[in-house]
Amino acid sequence: MDGDAQGLATQHAATTWLDAFAAALAAEDASAAAALFLEDGHWRDVLAFDWTIETHSGTAAIRARLAATLAHTRPHALHLPANRTAPRRVRRAGQEALEVIFAFATAHGAAEAVVRLVPDASGTLRAWTLLTKLEGLADHPERAGKHAGEADYSRDFGGDNWLDKRIKARAYTDHDPAVIIVGGGQAGLSIAARLMALGVDALIVDREQRIGDNWRRRYHALTLHNEVHVNHLPYMPFPPTWPVFIPKDKLANWFEAYVDALDLNFWTGTELSAGSYDAAAQHWTVTLTRADGSTRTMRPRHLVFATGVSSIPIMPKLPGLEDFAGTILHSGAYTEGAAWNGKRALVLGTGNSGHDVAQDLCASGAQVSMIQRSPTYVVGIREAQAVYSLYTEGLPMADCDLLATSFPYPVLKRAYQLSTAHSAQVDKPLLDGLKARGFRLTLGEDDTGFQMMYLRRGGGYYFNVGASDMIVDGRVGLLQWDSIDRFVREGARLKDGSTVPAELLVLATGYKNQQETVRAALGDAVADRIGPVWGFDAGGELRNMWRPTAQPGLWFTAGSLAQCRIYSKVLALQIKAREAGLV
Repeated sequence: MDGDAQGLATQHAATTWLDAFAAALAAEDASAAAALFLEDGHWRDVLAFDWTIETHSGTAAIRARLAATLAHTRPHALHLPANRTAPRRVRRAGQEALEVIFAFATAHGAAEAVVRLVPDASGTLRAWTLLTKLEGLADHPERAGKHAGEADYSRDFGGDNWLDKRIKARAYTDHDPAVIIVGGGQAGLSIAARLMALGVDALIVDREQRIGDNWRRRYHALTLHNEVHVNHLPYMPFPPTWPVFIPKDKLANWFEAYVDALDLNFWTGTELSAGSYDAAAQHWTVTLTRADGSTRTMRPRHLVFATGVSSIPIMPKLPGLEDFAGTILHSGAYTEGAAWNGKRALVLGTGNSGHDVAQDLCASGAQVSMIQRSPTYVVGIREAQAVYSLYTEGLPMADCDLLATSFPYPVLKRAYQLSTAHSAQVDKPLLDGLKARGFRLTLGEDDTGFQMMYLRRGGGYYFNVGASDMIVDGRVGLLQWDSIDRFVREGARLKDGSTVPAELLVLATGYKNQQETVRAALGDAVADRIGPVWGFDAGGELRNMWRPTAQPGLWFTAGSLAQCRIYSKVLALQIKAREAGLV
């Protein structure tokens, strides 16, 4: 079959399934619609059929959910949009499938979808996975592109210009924002940009003194560990001339430019110091403390915590640590190694930060050893990019983001198992060298590698950019935690009675759950009500992320730049829907 004939056959197969699915939905026949799935198929819905994010697996669960939602969702006008990637044969998570992007409409607005069709035992194509995702609200389009507004040819001489208006908007002298966003990193900027585009007044508050300082003040050698083409923020992609791995100061400066270019309201040197929710009035009363000690009380209807998975440092209680005479730093406070040239250092922790700090200290002339407390997943930086391979297929960014969202947990798990096994083979010489040095390795829970470790607990892995090689050749020393008796004045005393001397101890021990950030700002009752943030729930979705929590008016966003770009829209649509009275 030639290319044209194959393309027509692919298109025909896609439209045959889509027409059958559309007919079942139009008839509100949940059984007929569910019958178009494999018995063990999956449906991940992101706001399109219900105002939440959830996955339903198996035809019985899919049928039940469709039966409960079809009447009020009213999905219709299913079609293959001309501006999206055409149906095509792909291999996902080891499975050959026909991947189809389609669009439809609901009672609330436009939606988009991805279905992957595979043959059942009889050869009939059925849905292996389906994603349905609300794309926009019918009566509330984003103020972007053709909806950005008509050109204003007039000039308001004697009135406020753009700068005057921006200064007034940022001051909030005569009103409060609808949304206060706590944290001004990529998560906070992304959700602020999405909300402002939807006409929702939002204020970012951040305790740092300058926009971008959450990256700028981190250790000197830091660059992002995934490639630039994955990492764009909403509405304003990075220039094509940027390096493949973005340096932290370049990203920090971009954040400043982003806030200015997108007219985002941002208060630096400001901390959310207290807050309570008025259920009757449906708003928060929060106290914001400024750098000069002054306070401001505001009453937003929504609070979004965008402090990320790296907020409150974990400072573990270690035996004898109070006796250590040297300097103790959390890795979040470490900046550069020049001051430690010729001195001896210990780094506790073998995740990304621990390795990067150890490598920087070694390169700066320090004598450094790492202390390993638990097995670590190690993967070469080049191989680590395989999990983002969607973004190298030559598709538009919007299609890549949609496809990246479309994998339900069981399929995601299998995909990461396959990529982890492949990486382990490629990296075998390095991993064997680490084992020979006594470094304890893991492939992660279920052999799913770093991506699942990140999503489950936010750490436990390292992308090798040279530190592993330093361990293998002995430039960086290695101690196992269970060989240490306690810390003493001079360093770490081992169980054999010897002492490893040190003048610096860096604690690369991670950060507390965002639930603890809430506890510090809003109290125990709210923190206990919402429960842990991040990590998978029983349904295979990240707990409390980008969807309603048990506390009305309280939301969370976090993650990589790509996650923030994708899910900021999901969160913004939910807040806008509540502001518009749709929910």
